[in-house]
Amino acid sequence: MRLGVLDIGSNTGHLLVVDAHGGAAPLPAFSYKEPLRLAEHLDDGGSLSRAGIEALTDFTAAAMEVAEEKGCEEMLAFATSAVREADNTDEVLDEVAAKTGTRIEVLSGEDEARLTFLAVRRWFGWSAGRLAVFDIGGGSLEIAGGADEAPDVAWSIPLGAARLAREWFREAPDEVTMRELRRTIRAEIARDAGNLLRPGPPHRAAATSKTFRSLARICGAAPSSEGHLVPRVLRLDDLQAWLPTLMATPPEKMADLPGVSPSRAHQMVPGALVAEAVMDIFNLPELEICPWALREGVILERFDQLSVLD
Repeated sequence: MRLGVLDIGSNTGHLLVVDAHGGAAPLPAFSYKEPLRLAEHLDDGGSLSRAGIEALTDFTAAAMEVAEEKGCEEMLAFATSAVREADNTDEVLDEVAAKTGTRIEVLSGEDEARLTFLAVRRWFGWSAGRLAVFDIGGGSLEIAGGADEAPDVAWSIPLGAARLAREWFREAPDEVTMRELRRTIRAEIARDAGNLLRPGPPHRAAATSKTFRSLARICGAAPSSEGHLVPRVLRLDDLQAWLPTLMATPPEKMADLPGVSPSRAHQMVPGALVAEAVMDIFNLPELEICPWALREGVILERFDQLSVLD
């Protein structure tokens, strides 16, 4: 079955076309994506701006044309935190549906964490034991943990890299502001850390998302050109050694670093502070980078549902 997955993230709109069937790994057939930066299109009142709505509508229309050309039998369309938290969510989705014929589902933060956990569990398998999963998106940080395919705990925190860049980095922050941001990040994560820590430390800890992948690449992990099957790790010591350099690097120079795209360069410092806090608070010397994340979780759950119906 050829399936289209339309992922409207807080940073990027991404259509992934996959060939998939139950019991097999989804095989990517085509990818189409554009930087939407919806988290930065939220106005001071919390509504998605007209520019953001138009960008979302145009991308959705274009993605549907691509999906049709590539022969997709079914489309799964979903949006995450930027659309979810907008004050005008319903109006935005109604307008997109009216103009494109596509109704986008909004995932809750808990569902984001749960589906990402499912993807990571399937990637690493049962040998991972009790698993902890972390995902830094544009609008939120997702955390999940457990010993089964469904996590025992899963929650979302408003600590996405794009959100923090918009709220804290409109101007270059001074040392006092950076300390305040660091305290804020750590207090937010620590508030519910016991949910994950109570059963004991995880046997394996993994991270997904472009932010974690970019940080791992900066710290020496293999480039994406070497393929998904190459193990990649982000180590806390390496990240902490790089942090002063990252904080001293202007955004226009950040994209010169390996693994950093120009559209995300301004998000690397807040993303790095969140990653450091996660590893420190949960006492994780390293995180394994998983190439599967939310999109794969959505695909896997859909095929699980189809197998039950069969």
